[in-house]
Amino acid sequence: MAEDAVLGFLQTKEQISDSHEFAASIGVSHTELENLIKSLKGFQIVDAQEITRESWVLTDEGKTYMVNGSPEALFFSAIPTEGISRSNLKEKLGAEIFDIGSKAAAKNKWITFEKDLVKRKVESVQDEVKDVLARINSGEAVGDQVINDLKRRKLIVKQTWKGYSLKKGPKYVSKRKKAETDLTREHIVSGDWKNLEFKEYNLNAEAPQIQAGYLHSLLEVREQIQNIFLEMGFEEMPTNNFVESSFWNFDALFQPQQHPARDSHDTFFLETPASTKDLPEDYLGRVKLVHESGGYGSKGYGYDWKREEAEKNLLRTHTTAVSTRMLYALAQQDTFTPKRYYSIDRVFRNEAVDRTHLAEFHQIEGLICDRGLTLGDLIGVLEDFFSRLGMSKLRFKPAYNPYTEPSMEIFSYHDGLQKWVEVGNSGMFRPEMLLPMGLPEDVNVIAWGLSLERPTMILYGISNIRDLFGPKVDFNLIKSNPICRLGL
Repeated sequence: MAEDAVLGFLQTKEQISDSHEFAASIGVSHTELENLIKSLKGFQIVDAQEITRESWVLTDEGKTYMVNGSPEALFFSAIPTEGISRSNLKEKLGAEIFDIGSKAAAKNKWITFEKDLVKRKVESVQDEVKDVLARINSGEAVGDQVINDLKRRKLIVKQTWKGYSLKKGPKYVSKRKKAETDLTREHIVSGDWKNLEFKEYNLNAEAPQIQAGYLHSLLEVREQIQNIFLEMGFEEMPTNNFVESSFWNFDALFQPQQHPARDSHDTFFLETPASTKDLPEDYLGRVKLVHESGGYGSKGYGYDWKREEAEKNLLRTHTTAVSTRMLYALAQQDTFTPKRYYSIDRVFRNEAVDRTHLAEFHQIEGLICDRGLTLGDLIGVLEDFFSRLGMSKLRFKPAYNPYTEPSMEIFSYHDGLQKWVEVGNSGMFRPEMLLPMGLPEDVNVIAWGLSLERPTMILYGISNIRDLFGPKVDFNLIKSNPICRLGL
């Protein structure tokens, strides 16, 4: 038994100087002995000092050269006295030995090339590479220059040897008693406990880590933003349809059919089913009219509006398509009721993927529909909403959107970046969008939107969106993320 061998040896000798040699002498593997040493050291029965040695060992290629000879020596030996053509010599030695050997032999000035003929320049050579490899293999020391040359040719590599030297520890015993881990009823009844050794409690030991599921960072931030909307009295819109028609995604929003966003370079259109016929006919007619000739105080766009373009199916480019459906349903009620709606869900854009853009991402949208709303109401709601997100310093910049007027970009001052960062877009829905739905003329809608990914990246210090969403997500990052607390 290895333990008996170690403790018995130290009983008569001062130390075990080399654990590798001792393992070989008692016929056990060093790994088995190493595990035993760690156990004995933990109980202070032995004092173990780690020792490290470095040595050079031959690679597989180096071992081949040691047995068969170096390529330069083989190259020289294959050349007859009268010389030999390059092609015949290459066929005789093989391409690899020929290429390596010819360069090394020429560098050593052993050979000369006369046109296509290879001839010897010296009568004989000593294969020093083979000799020095044999010396290294037997454990002899060689000069630094030789080591560097062999290392450059990848014939040797450095090997680190680790072992232990052992001495008696402060609690050394020639025979270790197995410490009991539990005090049983039998021990108490028989009185054996008086003569037993019990394993000490390790009060510093950590409890085993509980394996559990973890929320993705996006879901954590989404939940916090959802709670903010609910605290502000909003109700969630149903956003379960990723596929939408161009009518609800673009036309109902008073976005012209020639708009660049409706091009296939920016939008994913479906092949099957490519179109839909399920559209409200009366409402579709009013939308067509306001596009072509205007109305409600507008001149319209003055173009020939095409129904087949509106019927095209696509992956929704924004959740405003859902807002349009909700507002249209609200307009069909007999009595108008003010509403506050929000949504947080996935949208799709045909964009090149880079560190800040994905072809699919999440959009946060909020809107309020009520009588007499103004731009001042929108700014007040935005300041309330973003302050709950922890963004109290806001600026607003005039912007353009086809379906909002006036429109504003929202900027927040980022203390970490020390600059103003765009965090969202906002505006008041145009009459050309709301009145064809059937909403009363004194009803206005204020709305805003932002991506879910941008605030999440800022909160968690992520610079590449692909590290947050997609196949490159690090699960260890998700497990170690702190609890999300917005606005604190």
